[in-house]
Amino acid sequence: MSSPTRRLTVAQALVRFLSVQYTERDGVRQRLIAGTWGIFGHGNVAGLGQALLEAGEDTMPFHQGRNEQAMVHAAVGYARQLDRLSAQAVTTSIGPGATNLVTGAALATINRLPVLLLPGDSFATRAADPLLQQLEHPSEADLTVNDTLRPVSRYFDRVTRPEALVPAALNAVRVLADPVETGAVTLALPQDVQAEAYDWPEEFFAERVWRVRRPAPDPAELAAAVQAIRQAARPLIVAGGGVHHSRAEEALRALVDATGVPVASTQAGKGSLRHDHPADLGGIGHTGTAVCDDLARAADLVIGVGTRYTDFTTASRTLFQNPDVRFVNLNIAAFDAHKLAALSLVADARTGLEALTKALAGHRVDAGYEAEYRAGKERWERVVAAAFRADDDAVPTQTQVLGALDAVVGDDDVVINAAGSLPGDLHKLWRARSPRQYHLEYGYSCMGYEIPAAVGVQQATPDTPVWALVGDGTYLMMPTEIVTAVQEGLPVNLLLVQNHGYASIGGLSESVGGERFGTAYRHRAADGTFSGDPLPVDLAANAASLGMTVLRARTVRELREALAAARASDRPTCVYVETDTATPTAPPAEAWWDVPVAATASREAAVRAREEYERQVGARRHHL
Repeated sequence: MSSPTRRLTVAQALVRFLSVQYTERDGVRQRLIAGTWGIFGHGNVAGLGQALLEAGEDTMPFHQGRNEQAMVHAAVGYARQLDRLSAQAVTTSIGPGATNLVTGAALATINRLPVLLLPGDSFATRAADPLLQQLEHPSEADLTVNDTLRPVSRYFDRVTRPEALVPAALNAVRVLADPVETGAVTLALPQDVQAEAYDWPEEFFAERVWRVRRPAPDPAELAAAVQAIRQAARPLIVAGGGVHHSRAEEALRALVDATGVPVASTQAGKGSLRHDHPADLGGIGHTGTAVCDDLARAADLVIGVGTRYTDFTTASRTLFQNPDVRFVNLNIAAFDAHKLAALSLVADARTGLEALTKALAGHRVDAGYEAEYRAGKERWERVVAAAFRADDDAVPTQTQVLGALDAVVGDDDVVINAAGSLPGDLHKLWRARSPRQYHLEYGYSCMGYEIPAAVGVQQATPDTPVWALVGDGTYLMMPTEIVTAVQEGLPVNLLLVQNHGYASIGGLSESVGGERFGTAYRHRAADGTFSGDPLPVDLAANAASLGMTVLRARTVRELREALAAARASDRPTCVYVETDTATPTAPPAEAWWDVPVAATASREAAVRAREEYERQVGARRHHL
């Protein structure tokens, strides 16, 4: 007796399959693919486009985007806000629509965040060859532009026959739901195959639940980690994004309360402890606080929890300078747990922290060490207060803009940023009040992430005030999803800071001998350089033209009033402020970052920068 089947196109079958996939963790079930973003072209309009139309909003909600890269960013923001337990798909046509996915895919994979990419592809049958937008390669006839997605995807498949969809779709959702493997997943869908009908086994459309495991640590690894912690005189926890993904914040707090070990945070891990916890010392590394970096230099044991140890965290491997320093890394991925020659503790962050707390019962760091780091925290709080302090009638500096926002937000507001000079100021100064408040994408540090990510976060948590913080350079990269926020009635808030150029890279350029070349948004001067008057662009007017309510603020007082009004608004609102760039208020970097400087140069600035570079690079070490 044959099994029952259902006749559908490949695209219809894929939409139906995705609509019945679920994750479950700690007994809580939710849809794995909660919706699909799309821009339609000839490569997907008659396939996935028709399938989504036929399925309807109840089966697969559809979101209309304006830029393919931005759609991926929105999906990533959504997945991060929901701790990787629910994700979204993105469909595009072939050609430029597909290649526009690459940047977003790289961001998702680097940050270990799930997103399903469904680009159209060239005809599998090659009945029409070459197609509009088809890449022709003289020696690889099966190569298409979608192959650019292979290195930035955790899983890639091209579905060239209907029956191949079954294993491809199952593997795709397996990777998306696995916290060790997750990232961008690509199913390239030839446009003729999308529309081809097939008799699918009904079992393919049965509900599937992908249980997200919380693996416990190996007893031998746990014993070794506990012994190292008990023997350490100056231990320091480095909390990474894995703390949030695992919802391990309470487990971390319990360990810290019991042992007194202080916590430093990466960009992804900030907010793992509330800012006013006595053991929360703020950011670590190149953009870290003085107290964190001072403790890191003298630490004899560094306990990494859910961190990848990027160069900003390790100050390009110059930060951990104690000759006897050793590492214990708690991470669900063995790849990350073994970094820096660490004692590895391969486990879920929450499960691992709970096991450590139990095994360390009765152990606590020396009282003198606690007093030392608490005093350092108090000193840094005075630095933060000074950076935020401002006269009501003054034009605000960038740090004073953050101070004004700090005074307005509630505990559950989400603040989103990714690139420019703001990440450094935020990492040093922001007072994170809840686990999801601080949303920094700093694995790829992608300009243009913030606005679409705010749309995704707002979709994930509709009643949460969401703030996208952008400078003028980032705004000009990708303001497109303002239109989406307006269309969907999503009350995202945009804090738009005008500082007339690439401020972050301008500062970096100056420090490495580049003399701020090519970083200012100014007219050409008589000598051919971009040193004339500022460009007469009106970004506030641009945001208004895309449908936002725009509030302009000239002074600190007006800024506070505008931010409060934006937070109370029920529609997309932009607060626009031009900052005082001449008055320095940001604390300097407390640790180095390796950006190689020209070894030979004729300009004095580069010669001096090279001398400083050679001095700094001498402190770099491998931890073996």
